[in-house]
Amino acid sequence: MLAIPKSVGQRRSSSSSRYVLDSAVSGRTGRAFPTGILAVNLFGAFFAGALNATAFDNEAITVFASAIGSFSTFSAWMFETQRLIAGKRADLACLNIAISLIVGFSMVALGYSMGGL
Repeated sequence: MLAIPKSVGQRRSSSSSRYVLDSAVSGRTGRAFPTGILAVNLFGAFFAGALNATAFDNEAITVFASAIGSFSTFSAWMFETQRLIAGKRADLACLNIAISLIVGFSMVALGYSMGGL
């Protein structure tokens, strides 16, 4: 029961953090390629790996997975990929998918290995 109120507050905070990081990165790199969402999702992948290595009980996993899930979102990734395709930039859409998957899995592994230290 205690995990639900914590996770609701963390989701609000995580969503705000996602917006801030996305805006900061995109403001520097432009919006031609979704580097802001990519950065958010790669950070999220790292923290998911670290959480998996360090979580001691189901309540901790629920609380932190909720926060990470609200920080990095599949829907934002898919929206940006679709936006690239609609803009006739299938090359960048494929690059976005490839980088997200390859580097994303690498970040999970890195987070897991560092979380277990």
